[in-house]
Amino acid sequence: MPDPLIRNHLREKLARNQVAASMTVRAFRGIEIARIAATAGFDSIYVDIEHNTLGIDTACQICMAALDAGITPLVRVPGRSLDMIGRLLDGGALGVIAPHVRTAEDAARIVACAKFPPLGERGAGGPLPHLQYRTIPPAIANAALNAATMVVVMIETLAALENVASIAAVPGVDLLMIGTNDLCAERGITGQFDDPFVHAAYERTIAAARAAGKHVGVGGLAGRPDLVAAFVKAGARYVSTGTDLGFLLGAATEKAAFVRGLAV
Repeated sequence: MPDPLIRNHLREKLARNQVAASMTVRAFRGIEIARIAATAGFDSIYVDIEHNTLGIDTACQICMAALDAGITPLVRVPGRSLDMIGRLLDGGALGVIAPHVRTAEDAARIVACAKFPPLGERGAGGPLPHLQYRTIPPAIANAALNAATMVVVMIETLAALENVASIAAVPGVDLLMIGTNDLCAERGITGQFDDPFVHAAYERTIAAARAAGKHVGVGGLAGRPDLVAAFVKAGARYVSTGTDLGFLLGAATEKAAFVRGLAV
């Protein structure tokens, strides 16, 4: 069987039922972070433009570097607009992570923005970095992009959790990522990750994803590897391991403490 026109290594890994590791990019503005993530062994990065001031151009430059490094670039978007999602995907992203999804209709809107007809409403913009800017017949290029582009929706509200089965069933949704922090906050148990509600939320989401042939991601639990391991064992397959800022600060703090502790 010939290789696909566009390789999405994250999608391929999930299809093999393997666990994928992702780094969140929030602090770095340079393309070097993509190669660093690849060298470190990550399967994916997601550039978070919901929670910081990173612009579209910077996000897309990092995404293109990730494509060249052989890892899958996703972008967490600040909203559900067609123009925002289309520009990020045209600029190098291989998928979007959509926050504030509460219903199946919300999820369907993300799919419509991310996919070319007949699956969605995305408009063709000419040769793209995913195809090395080659001129390829639109019917072939659009089909390849539809197959490679991932749609990830956040399950981070009580409404989304209530509607998780119908959200998972939306054609074109690939992965349900639980935003554990926001979900706990709305429940009124901020930071209480050991609460039975958290375990029940993961169980419910994993069951809904399995029924629909989709995947589940673990988000917001970088400081609780015990819970990450438990939820992966239960069936989650995508792990958001933490942010570039967190990794840098953690390693820097450790080194500074080591030097301060040296005997003179």
